[in-house]
Amino acid sequence: MNPSPRREKLGGMPAPHALNDELERLILEELRARWKYDSWALFEGRMRPPVLALSDATSILARYVPDTRTIEVTRRLILEHPWSDVLEVLKHEMAHQFVVEVLGVSEAAHGPVFRALCQSRGIDARAAGAPTAAGGDATPSAAAKVIDRVRRLLALAGSDNPHEADAAMQQARRLMLEHNLRERDTRVQERDFTFAHVGPIKARHDEHERVLASILTNHFFVEAIWTHSFRPLEGRRGAVLEICGTRANVRMAEYVHGFLLQAGEAAWMRHRKEHGVKGNRDRRTFLVGVMRGFRDKLERERKASAAQGLVWVGDEGVSAYYQRRHPRVHRVRRSGRARNAAFVHGQAAGQELVLHRPVEGGSSGGGGLLPSGS
Repeated sequence: MNPSPRREKLGGMPAPHALNDELERLILEELRARWKYDSWALFEGRMRPPVLALSDATSILARYVPDTRTIEVTRRLILEHPWSDVLEVLKHEMAHQFVVEVLGVSEAAHGPVFRALCQSRGIDARAAGAPTAAGGDATPSAAAKVIDRVRRLLALAGSDNPHEADAAMQQARRLMLEHNLRERDTRVQERDFTFAHVGPIKARHDEHERVLASILTNHFFVEAIWTHSFRPLEGRRGAVLEICGTRANVRMAEYVHGFLLQAGEAAWMRHRKEHGVKGNRDRRTFLVGVMRGFRDKLERERKASAAQGLVWVGDEGVSAYYQRRHPRVHRVRRSGRARNAAFVHGQAAGQELVLHRPVEGGSSGGGGLLPSGS
């Protein structure tokens, strides 16, 4: 039988070999562990483990070879793409394996059975190109128009006049709410769902990062999950925040995530200077206050919108997409940090935060859509 077709044609000279024997061992170990997990989570544990190998091929990202029961992952994929791409490509090849070994179907490599399988499990079924995430295909025109209007409002939200700035931010969020209330009733097949990984891969995420994740899920129309990840050039495991939703909402949430992290750090530096604080002992507590203060501000805005009849009760289409990607999820509760004066100061700073687009065209660390325009 023929191997699955190429995932991507890659031009240029081969990347320099940056993986030593120990890193390759750890990478293969991580791929095997991820294959085992995804086999249980997405494929009901019905497949036998294949041989997993690294390849020097430069014209593909990965492939499944039925004759030898091998999934080959290229070193180039690992060196030039984020680990989230590696995992999505691995799931793509696992879908090929499932079609051949479990369903026993003989069809063109990306035929209807394969595509239906991928659709039911939230896997990118395309035959070429890196897996889609927030920056992939163009945003559909209706959503693009809304995003453009939001971008313009967030530019106004950078005004030195605090009342004008707050009004612009509230109008931008109201516009997103109205758009999502309309879009929620659109047929699921016509909607453009995607995902993105935001923030760093770390062994442990701080409380303010977890509060920020709750801000995205409660106020920016996405679902979020902390998912296992890996830093291949260091051979270290960690976790990263994944957000799922429509393409426009994911891009917006990605921007908000970067903006709030940067704004929180800037507020901490101002606090240190104004209060003569030495060192960073209370930095994390202050940042928790910032995120909670901003979240309280958004809650007040949501209540005002609800009083006007604009009530958000979730999106079944997004929830279904999230569930397809993560069918076996468990929740963990974590305790917060002790509250002190730094938390109170941070909370006050968060109450004054106004989400806005930078006046200059640079990025604020949360994706390029809103800062730079399109």
